[in-house]
Amino acid sequence: MLAGLFLAGSMGPVSAHTLKLSTWNMDWLTLRPSGDPALPEDVPGGEHRDFAKLAAYARHLDSDVVAFEETDGPLAASRVFSSTTYQIILTPDPVVQRVGVAVRRDLHVTVNDELSALNVAGPDAPHQLRGGLDVTISDGQANLRLLVVHLKTGCWDQPLNQRQHSCPTLYQQVRVMQDWMLERQDEGEAYAVLGDFNRRLTLHDPLMQQIEDETPVTLTTAGKASPCWGGEYFIDHILLGNAARNWLVPDSLRVMTYRNDTVLAGLSDHCPVSVRLEMP
Repeated sequence: MLAGLFLAGSMGPVSAHTLKLSTWNMDWLTLRPSGDPALPEDVPGGEHRDFAKLAAYARHLDSDVVAFEETDGPLAASRVFSSTTYQIILTPDPVVQRVGVAVRRDLHVTVNDELSALNVAGPDAPHQLRGGLDVTISDGQANLRLLVVHLKTGCWDQPLNQRQHSCPTLYQQVRVMQDWMLERQDEGEAYAVLGDFNRRLTLHDPLMQQIEDETPVTLTTAGKASPCWGGEYFIDHILLGNAARNWLVPDSLRVMTYRNDTVLAGLSDHCPVSVRLEMP
């Protein structure tokens, strides 16, 4: 049975090397106006987004590292994550829904090669998929390798032999993701894979079991249900591998709800998901 998860933004004083790590799908965050040819007809433009509220929620989240998805470039991201507080890095993908990361400025960031292989769509496909952002975060004493992903939607919990809908595409992407994880495992790097998996991963999900068979990881959302917008299964996840599994602060999983707002308009249909890591 899934346990409910209550949420709040902060957890009180922490030690000098405790890192708060979050993922937040921003839901088509863009500065483009409605009707822009790059936007689907049913997606509102930037004039309908409440950037002031989103920025206030980002300040309340007060995370050290925020992986974000569905963001149309650094200018849109900086309207939510203050550039005086955060370094903002995104993939160079030629799509509106890019992935990125906001990293507090007292941390060092190394940008690694984009995991472009996550775009398993052919070069002539009308809709290109998103690559993965690969960065290394350091607090001066320990390093954490991060892969930020936004996987194909539409294959929420189907079996591994499903050959319809979006499942074959998602399974291809997971194979690419696993290859990246195997490289980290071979190199002994502490790592996290986080973002919007578009999959209701649980310990009983055959896809999660396949991942764990090759790359032992901690699924930080395991056994929990998200309180976001009235309650739902998690599709935004944080996976921890190698030494990072031991860094996880017990019971630190949090979901920041939009507790001051009762309607979705101007915000996001996803809530930030966070954990804390005790860096050595």
